Amino acid sequence: MTLNASIGRRLLRAGTIAATFAAWPAVAQQPAPQPAAPAVAAPTGPAAAPPWAQGRPEAAIGVPLAPIAPPPIPTAADKLPIEKLKAPKGFKIELYAAGVGNARTLRQGDKGTVFVGSRLLDKVYAIVDRGEKREVKPIYSGLYRPNGLAFKDSVLYIAELSRISKVEKIEDNLDNPPKPVVIYDDLPKDEAHGWKFLTIGPDDKLYFQVGAPCNICMPSPAHAQIRRINLDGSGAEVVARGIRQIVGMDFSPITKQLYFTENSRDWLSEDIPEDKLNRLTQPGKDNFGYPYCHQGNIADQEFGWGHSCDEFTKPIALLGPHTAALGMRFYTGEMFPSEYRNAIFIARHGSWNRTKKIGGDIVVAELSEDGAVKSIEPFITGFIENNNYVGRPADVEFVKDGSMLISDDFNGAVYRVTYSSTVAR
Repeated sequence: MTLNASIGRRLLRAGTIAATFAAWPAVAQQPAPQPAAPAVAAPTGPAAAPPWAQGRPEAAIGVPLAPIAPPPIPTAADKLPIEKLKAPKGFKIELYAAGVGNARTLRQGDKGTVFVGSRLLDKVYAIVDRGEKREVKPIYSGLYRPNGLAFKDSVLYIAELSRISKVEKIEDNLDNPPKPVVIYDDLPKDEAHGWKFLTIGPDDKLYFQVGAPCNICMPSPAHAQIRRINLDGSGAEVVARGIRQIVGMDFSPITKQLYFTENSRDWLSEDIPEDKLNRLTQPGKDNFGYPYCHQGNIADQEFGWGHSCDEFTKPIALLGPHTAALGMRFYTGEMFPSEYRNAIFIARHGSWNRTKKIGGDIVVAELSEDGAVKSIEPFITGFIENNNYVGRPADVEFVKDGSMLISDDFNGAVYRVTYSSTVAR
């Protein structure tokens, strides 16, 4: 059984869920440095196929499936789909900030500032709480796909397409932000899966992915991997291989192991392969199978020849076909009920490479004491209505009071989820 809209209210067991992210930036939504291009349209033949259609079978040419471009400007606050979103009893969903164009990765600073990265725009934002209202400030512009953010000890780290920078004491200088200082730039410049996700491990190192430069291909030794570097950019090393694209990572507060979502290939079929939740147990040795094996048990029709899926590290749960699981965080706060503590909350952006869309939700994975997945349940639903998106969750972040923030890159907004035993919803 796979998590989808039709079973959104039922308990889901480990190994049966869904996750895939649009593998290519929509050409109508390039950052400022890129020239404008016409909206994505179904190509008329192989020669006209855009990059995201690489690997598409001839039978699918002309089928109206393509990456979904968000509206050109953020949705007005009074038009946001908050009332359409559903959460378990006791939880409340409200607007945290509107007007945050292409809101993606979320990170909170030491002094409470919420930083927001973007992928299709060139901006990093700061959301500052002014007491009676929150101010959205673009603190950096002119960056190139600044999707990845991390924060530690007053330092903001920003990952663009092909470089990682840091900004010291950023919260003390929000009105006049210092120029980011590049600490690492030994990175490919491929557009496909080039945007980064950052997290800081218990070893005080920055972890990030270098995605595959394609839908399905044999990657170079510099692609399809997870790297880590020291916080000054030194000491780069590869800690995992065989990954296609990651847009969410976090470390278990108990085992200190790295967990991450992985988006599987497109165009094999509408229903396979499923996306994955993975766990890194052997840094430097684990290989998660791309491009040879998908979802842990399906050999690729081209690259899988001569290989067994048993050669590779298995996923700990499947997240469904093309549901685009992106941001994920372990919950360590005190606000939510105790059964959610140390569980993983996963933002599923939602499918494009499927006729019937699935995903478009937040799911929660409960873990056993040894770190395996016991179950996965729906948590917030309602981003898909009549097979169309009314919003697309991209990342989650738990802030200091224990509440959850959710970024919606489709609407350019951030939502807040709180819990009270007296709230009826």
